[in-house]
Amino acid sequence: MTAGPSDLGVVDRARETELLEAALASGANVVLEGPPGTGKSTLLRRVAARREARFALVEGNAELTPARLVGHFDPALVLDRGYRPDVFVDGPLVSAMREGGLLYVEELNRVPEETLNALLTVMSEREITVPRLGVVRAADGFGVVAAMNPYDAVGTARVSSAVYDRTCRIAMGYQSAEAELQIISQRAPVQSVEWVQRVVELVRATRAHPELRVGSSVRGAMDLVGLARELARSRGVDGEDWQVGLDAALVALSGRIRVDESSTRTPEAIIEELYAQAFGPRPDGPGGEDESSGEA
Repeated sequence: MTAGPSDLGVVDRARETELLEAALASGANVVLEGPPGTGKSTLLRRVAARREARFALVEGNAELTPARLVGHFDPALVLDRGYRPDVFVDGPLVSAMREGGLLYVEELNRVPEETLNALLTVMSEREITVPRLGVVRAADGFGVVAAMNPYDAVGTARVSSAVYDRTCRIAMGYQSAEAELQIISQRAPVQSVEWVQRVVELVRATRAHPELRVGSSVRGAMDLVGLARELARSRGVDGEDWQVGLDAALVALSGRIRVDESSTRTPEAIIEELYAQAFGPRPDGPGGEDESSGEA
């Protein structure tokens, strides 16, 4: 795949862009490390577009075998022609090597160890030996970039020191509140700047709440804004209606946050608490009564 114009909306990442471009130009392999929603994939697409390089994306998971990464001989054609180079089906790694492109491995710490081992020689020697095919050498411009979320322990494995020894690391934290406001404004129509600022405040508060192990990324804020717009339309109320915003927040954020094991509260209860802090208490009047109190 290649990067397109729509991928270039990187906000507040000038430093990381410069570091990544310098690392790749020097021939280094890079790990982009940070929580979800911090723009790791978008950043790499921007850099690939600037380099006019092929961008081969690999989803890191337990199903990523060495054959799926490197490539394989087509069984039917092997029976007919034997093990010849023209019956080898390039995987994303070999394809990127031949074309001098970038191989991007998402969720590096979810990739099986035997598959990661296939990358070691490639990262250090820029070549790989494929049984029955021979040695494949990388064209100029080839590079390996991986991304990982260091805070996610479910379904992940420890990345070996051999991999770390062959990579440079760029840490990517959450962007500023101003940058997240700009990201949301670029991606979705907003009710008002003040209202979206409160949405950003709410989402950022999930990252610092003492009872939450994991907070929401800016993607939660974008979904909240979109949900609120559609709920307000279907209910025939103002887009900044308090209950509409709460319902949108519950739907958009409850699945993204992770409550600490020591807490006895539900994700919904914590979101309601943070929502009231950002938007104020439930207002009085028609449609604004506190339903939990039993008032009609």
